[in-house]
Amino acid sequence: MKLTFRWYGKNDCITLSHLRQIPNMSGVVTACYSVPVGEVWPREELAELRDLSNKAGLEMEVIESIPVHEDIKLGKPTRERLIENYCENLRRCAEVGVKCVCYNFMPVFDWLRTEMHHQNADGSNSLSYSYEDFQKVDPHNLHLPGWDESYSQEELQGLLEEYSHVTHEMLFDNLVYFLKKVIPVCDEVGISMAIHPDDPPWDVFGLPRIVSNEKDLDKMFEAVPSKNNGLTLCTGSFGAGRNNDLVHMAAKYASEGRVHFLHLRNIKWTDDKDSFCEVGHCTSYGSLDMAEIVLTLVKNGFKGYVRPDHGRNIWGEDAKPGYGLYDRALGATYINGLFEMAEKIAK
Repeated sequence: MKLTFRWYGKNDCITLSHLRQIPNMSGVVTACYSVPVGEVWPREELAELRDLSNKAGLEMEVIESIPVHEDIKLGKPTRERLIENYCENLRRCAEVGVKCVCYNFMPVFDWLRTEMHHQNADGSNSLSYSYEDFQKVDPHNLHLPGWDESYSQEELQGLLEEYSHVTHEMLFDNLVYFLKKVIPVCDEVGISMAIHPDDPPWDVFGLPRIVSNEKDLDKMFEAVPSKNNGLTLCTGSFGAGRNNDLVHMAAKYASEGRVHFLHLRNIKWTDDKDSFCEVGHCTSYGSLDMAEIVLTLVKNGFKGYVRPDHGRNIWGEDAKPGYGLYDRALGATYINGLFEMAEKIAK
């Protein structure tokens, strides 16, 4: 495996020097965050990100993400130009050595939580989702943690209205249309597309979710069989869906060569409904068997990219929720240990 770390570019408070000091860290996961969704990324900006990473002794082989414009998800006529721009971005990413692109096909919200600073018993805080709190949200007057700065009230209501007629089948057809355009480019330039599962893996505000479970994945891979049409196996996202058997899914999709990227984080189910909170990476902290998942991946041939996903805010660190340095660095060292032991057992 190749251990990586999310880096938000030159404006990230976490420096490349910090990342280089994490044991076994091979590279960064980044993107051209300043470019509007749907537009073409400047070659010079991509090259600068690569050069800064390489100078720090790190690779830039994973992009997370090239966002998919809402018009593509909605199937609007404008999608033709937007998909061509997406294809051009893939070509430009390949020019600077990118091997894997993580993306998602979630309408409007690519993650959803009800609290950004849930207080844990150990004194840390983390992201959480409360079924009870979510039921109190007024869909006609939405104010959501982490999203109020992303959409105006008018923009949000307008998007929800546009999606009001979109069914699961329509959204899936639009995903397949998109993939049938971009995967041939991936095949040509040697990039793997790794779709991120829905987070959380169920419908929200009537918006359909189509990458939530094994059945969804099988349907997508059958529609577009190329092995470059693959998966970001996010344990926290799939794990929030209690019917998802992560060990089984890890074995199945790793053996098929579909797992190109791995997001490792643990979550703890907190009631008998859909509630969960994000916890430390170790198995004992949460509801997911992290050790068994990693061992299963290794036994089934996984050799892709891995990053520690959302961490807690610990030791007084004032950072972007889920994206502080300290707990994700601890998670990275835990991941190193899991893979070292799993690889010895697998041999």
